Amino acid sequence: MALIVQKFGGTSMADPDRIRESARRVKRELDRGNQVVVAVSAMKGETDRLLNLGMAINPRAGADCPREMDMLASTGEQVSIALMAIALNSMGFDSISLTGRQVGVYTDGAFMKAKITSITADRVKKELAEGKVIVVAGFQGMDPNDDVTTMGRGASDLTAVAISAALKADRCDIYTDVDGVYAADPRIVPQAKKLPVISYEEMLEMASAGAKVLHTRAVELAAKYNVKVKVLSSFDELPEDITVDLPGTIVTSEPDSIREDVLVSSIQRTTNEAKVTLVDVADRPGTAAKIFQLLADHSVVVDMIVQNVGAGGEADLSFTVERPDLVRIKKIESQIKDLVGAQDVLYDDKISKISAIGVGMRTHAGVAARMFEALGKRGINILMISTSEIKISVVIGEEYTELAVRTLCDEFHLTESVK
Repeated sequence: MALIVQKFGGTSMADPDRIRESARRVKRELDRGNQVVVAVSAMKGETDRLLNLGMAINPRAGADCPREMDMLASTGEQVSIALMAIALNSMGFDSISLTGRQVGVYTDGAFMKAKITSITADRVKKELAEGKVIVVAGFQGMDPNDDVTTMGRGASDLTAVAISAALKADRCDIYTDVDGVYAADPRIVPQAKKLPVISYEEMLEMASAGAKVLHTRAVELAAKYNVKVKVLSSFDELPEDITVDLPGTIVTSEPDSIREDVLVSSIQRTTNEAKVTLVDVADRPGTAAKIFQLLADHSVVVDMIVQNVGAGGEADLSFTVERPDLVRIKKIESQIKDLVGAQDVLYDDKISKISAIGVGMRTHAGVAARMFEALGKRGINILMISTSEIKISVVIGEEYTELAVRTLCDEFHLTESVK
């Protein structure tokens, strides 16, 4: 008997029919003789609806009242866990729903983007020992003050992987609206290749570069605790034979199918970023440290950084952040200016980040040149560039996003031939 953790996202919990269909996938594992813990997201669109309610009362609620916004947002998952437990009970299984607090998911106090510090899972273990199916609220926990926290959008994946690690589960199944991990978003590139297996390392780069399939922090945690993750669809027809494994993409440590001769395995895009430029910053040692320490103190995560040194001992410093963090930055804009003598702070939220990812980059030169040339031929201007061992990312105007993804998929042969 294996212990399986299953996670169902918002599209899989969108309405009563989808919830019942997701419950059938839980039933399938139970019928195979496995123990199951289920982690669920709020119903599709529910978190947005709740947050919009808060911002209708106060447009700055995220900055002014983050604790209350977390209290508000966490109720979406509470609805979902009750509905899933009701569905499973109607199928004849003894099921119980538990909030993050009841599970023992402890986090730090960074509201709206809290990090897990520990999971006791004592209640989960107790209920499993009694033969129950446990349905856990994703996305949420409690801080040292016993306040409800949320861990950022899409963090139900993180909850599922963390519980898998805490319980030493045999596998963590992430059910979504696609049947695995693709070389590019199939909604942009319909013929994008499906990847049957991928390493934690590549999946982490893909997730951080915009792949919506798995949350970045979930992949980090899976790699740290060697949690075997499977990405699969909750929309595919279930085979009648329960012994047949469902198709999907396995995320693991060192998959055999990863080859050095594959230069690029994936093209990803991020459209939730904004560029911030500090104009005429004093160009002297310690300036950058002051800026980014201030941002860190306000829980702002910075991605790409570019500094252009100008004349007269001054420089322009640009960096990218998630668009929701612009609220935090604008709140401390005067502090930033005073701290480093910046003449102005400019914002651009009409950008996107395009990333080429592949382990073959470690041993092959010329990938960047091919990437830049292909984009240039399409008239796509590059605003910023960053690289890592297996990734090259560029910032471009958001209006070129889909064209850039299709162009690079063609350049690196990441599509299936049309039959």
